[in-house]
Amino acid sequence: MQVRFARQTARLDEVVAFYRDRLGLPEIGRSAGHDGYDGVMLDLPGTGAHLEFTATAHLAPPAAHEEQLIVLYLGDRAAVEALVARSGATPVPSANPYWDRVGVTVADPDGFRVVLVAGAWDAAD
Repeated sequence: MQVRFARQTARLDEVVAFYRDRLGLPEIGRSAGHDGYDGVMLDLPGTGAHLEFTATAHLAPPAAHEEQLIVLYLGDRAAVEALVARSGATPVPSANPYWDRVGVTVADPDGFRVVLVAGAWDAAD
């Protein structure tokens, strides 16, 4: 099985720059004018999954919610601090205090939250 997580945005260039250039997710594909959609796919290294951000004029993008998260497990605190510094992202408090204990939460240009965890994923989490 392969997995792709897709989300619409009205700020495709800004969102892609955030995830690709600031968070370091590699761009693996791009489409333009595909049935009225433009899109960019980004790899989630080590997972076999990827993110796709799309833009179209005929639908409004979804609204962000503080409990709608992308959680990236970076391995350790030093990796989180380095990525936050490199990205220039301003940490935001998480609605669930658990995420503040184990990492740092930032918001993408659409206001969706990304949690950068200082550890590895554990099924007990």
